[in-house]
Amino acid sequence: MLTLTNEEIQIAVRNALTEDIGTGDVTTLACIPPTSNCRAHLNAREPIAVAGLEFALTAFRERDPNVRLTPRVKDGDRLNAGATLLEIEGSSRGVLTAERVALNFIQRLSGVATLTAEFVDRVQGTTAQILDTRKTTPGWRRFEKYAVTCGGGKNHRTGLYDLVLIKDNHLAALAGELPNPIAAAVARARTLYPHLRVEVEADTLEQATQAAVAGADVILLDNMTPAQLREAVACIDRRSKTEASGGVRLETIRAIAETGVDFVSVGALTHSARSVDIGLDFQSNTPSKNPIEP
Repeated sequence: MLTLTNEEIQIAVRNALTEDIGTGDVTTLACIPPTSNCRAHLNAREPIAVAGLEFALTAFRERDPNVRLTPRVKDGDRLNAGATLLEIEGSSRGVLTAERVALNFIQRLSGVATLTAEFVDRVQGTTAQILDTRKTTPGWRRFEKYAVTCGGGKNHRTGLYDLVLIKDNHLAALAGELPNPIAAAVARARTLYPHLRVEVEADTLEQATQAAVAGADVILLDNMTPAQLREAVACIDRRSKTEASGGVRLETIRAIAETGVDFVSVGALTHSARSVDIGLDFQSNTPSKNPIEP
């Protein structure tokens, strides 16, 4: 499971707070006395899988170092609507100013985890594992891939550096290579990066066979129907791992998984996940009798 460091979470949260606050939270400064304290809860307003709780905790601590935070769940937990994720006691100003940044992180990352969990549930009982892709929000890749693992999915390559993935355009650039572009590409990859896994994208059964013969570790079967996937899996005959990809949806994932592929990669986990509905609800407030001081 991908692990995020406290430092990278803090940097991301501080940047987000700076972006949001600018020269000051004018509404809170104008309306809320500096001595006002509150109790608040983060509540799920729909069923979710949790991811990104530490981002929310960091946001509240950044605005009020003395805030009391009591998590009631952990990342990876599945919650029903109405469940409380976090109890907060502290400065009203701090809570209000951190609210949107805290919610932006946890709503978005829990959205990725929740969608991933739906896909994972659909393939239960098969041997297929759900993988993410590189179709992530720029600057948020590690966060979103972490959220995928919170939903029960697995991470594919993190970037261009940790897996050789020979795709259609690589093969097009090698047209005419002997004995065929796939064999040539795999041989070159093995020579230059012997420590890395090599995966080959195949659009046809012929390409899948060539990749298996070339010794690819994984063969990505792109945009194939379930019938074509079954045929490809049989042809490859366990010489390589198999991965289905392309246009995978919740409605089709079960049929794809039942073809016998080892993995199904789903770009939608990160590029199409919606932010889930999590709200911050004030429980009570202790107003100050002192005049408002900006």
